[in-house]
Amino acid sequence: MVLDWAEPSRVTMAAPEDPIAEVESALGYHFGSRELLVEALTHCSYANEHPHLAPVDNDRLEFLGDAVLQWAVSALLWETFPEAEAGEMTRRRADLVCAAGLERVARQVGIDRAMLLGKGEERSGGRDKPRLLSSALEACVAAVFLDGGTHAVTALVRGLFCSELERWAPGERDFKTRLQEAVQQRGGDLPRYRVQSVTGPDHEKLFEVALILDREVIATGRGRSKLDAEQRAAQRALEVLADVDQALCE
Repeated sequence: MVLDWAEPSRVTMAAPEDPIAEVESALGYHFGSRELLVEALTHCSYANEHPHLAPVDNDRLEFLGDAVLQWAVSALLWETFPEAEAGEMTRRRADLVCAAGLERVARQVGIDRAMLLGKGEERSGGRDKPRLLSSALEACVAAVFLDGGTHAVTALVRGLFCSELERWAPGERDFKTRLQEAVQQRGGDLPRYRVQSVTGPDHEKLFEVALILDREVIATGRGRSKLDAEQRAAQRALEVLADVDQALCE
């Protein structure tokens, strides 16, 4: 099976004073219903302050966009790396759609400038918040899917992520970084690490570290150094979070 990665339809460059049109141009897709793009860029703070201008925020589109993006990136990886095993593709996908990866792409297409934010969110630096940027990008993916279907969204994802495919070896980023990004994407507190015990002689110490998330110990790790123990705890925590996500889907 060969997927249709046809080039998306191109639009003319937007005028500098229209950041939403600039996003449309950077995405390389012309919306039949531009209201979908506006909705994708509307944060709840703006909708709350301006219900007459924006009766709907981007929460629902973000929900759909997360699933569509996971599928489209998985398909792109499946086709690009025909010899890769499932584990490698899973790690590559995690690197591509992590909060940092989505934030970087969101900035490249101008979402940081185009988001519709309420006054409070604007003052608090909402345009620089990774969570808001990644959520808006996911919402834009959903908007393209709803407006143009599977061919349009697969072409969009190829345009956005092809240059990122070789940026890292699969799983190159350390487990602590991956966990922090996963937690930030969920909107939770940052993980904390606590040394539980140190055993053994000085030349052969064994550290045991507990990883605390939302005031609960969710994983532990052991290693010959504190950092190694923290990395192992973070790896286990990522597995726990993945198990939780899987259970919620069943």
